[in-house]
Amino acid sequence: MALPRNRKRILTVTAVAVAAVVAAGVGIGTADAGIRPWSGGKHRPSPSASQAPVRTPSATPARTATTAVPSPSATRTATATRTATATRPAATTAPATSAPATSPSAGPSPSGSATWAPPPGNAGFDYQIGKPYAPPAGVTVVSRDHDAAPAAGLYNVCYVNGFQAQAEALSWWQANHPDLLLRDKNGKVVIDKDWNEALLDYSTATKRTALTSVVGEWIDQCATKGFRGLEIDNLDSYTRSNKLLTESQAVAYAASLSAHAHGKGLAVAQKNAAELSTADARQAGFDFAVAEECADWDECDNYTATYGDHVLVVEYSEAGFAKACAAWASRLSIVLRDVDVTGPGSGSYVFKSC
Repeated sequence: MALPRNRKRILTVTAVAVAAVVAAGVGIGTADAGIRPWSGGKHRPSPSASQAPVRTPSATPARTATTAVPSPSATRTATATRTATATRPAATTAPATSAPATSPSAGPSPSGSATWAPPPGNAGFDYQIGKPYAPPAGVTVVSRDHDAAPAAGLYNVCYVNGFQAQAEALSWWQANHPDLLLRDKNGKVVIDKDWNEALLDYSTATKRTALTSVVGEWIDQCATKGFRGLEIDNLDSYTRSNKLLTESQAVAYAASLSAHAHGKGLAVAQKNAAELSTADARQAGFDFAVAEECADWDECDNYTATYGDHVLVVEYSEAGFAKACAAWASRLSIVLRDVDVTGPGSGSYVFKSC
């Protein structure tokens, strides 16, 4: 059962980030993924325009102007902090090591043509969805953007934005799949204002099938490149849909994407949304979790209840990292990263593990 939360964000966008966004002529974003009253919204950090290839709406697609699928990569820059008016008490001792209700494990695809397995528990982990770089010593699991190549010899998780349209790709969606963009009663596209991203419309089975076909191309590319896991962002986009989308529709859409990914041999992560029940997580087909700031928000046990030790924890503050290490270092894969997930030499790069 979802635990009710009453959270709000305090935006702290720097003047430099604002100037850069205004100059680019796009909406101002935030490193906090948005209002998450039930899930505890998390960072969706990614590189600035100077740290990743710039994709503009007018860029020529890889195949043709009418059929090429836009990149699902992120190019967000601003930062934010959050405050909570209601949270659970912080854990003071390491949680019990009881097994999840249904332990995730390797499994065959429905057709029997592929198998998948979640990343190992308590592994050295790095979160590189911004700028990829040579993983530090001891890292055996790494998450990277769909556009990047996987790190040789490691378990690689592929990041895609599957529930919202990248800001720079909106014109592609409008030209090729206008019916798959969520619209209000006046026909206006519904926008996640923090990221200037249009919400995708997965409200019907027909639209979920069509979206799976589009996003499925990115998933296929992840598999072809050699990724073993998949991280699909914005599962909780329905919380920003003005009640036009529902949690059950999001779970059904996630299940369609997971089935496609499993058919390609990819394990699928639940990205954030800590209060998703184990039953809904299983219905969605998730095999492990990518949990941003779960220690900071006292949520890590929500994920372990479903996935056991198969949880990749990303913390963005020293305090959150210290709490994660104190309670979960012997069980979970934990990393401290800078909110823009930059690379070494950027000046803001942070990487620590425990």
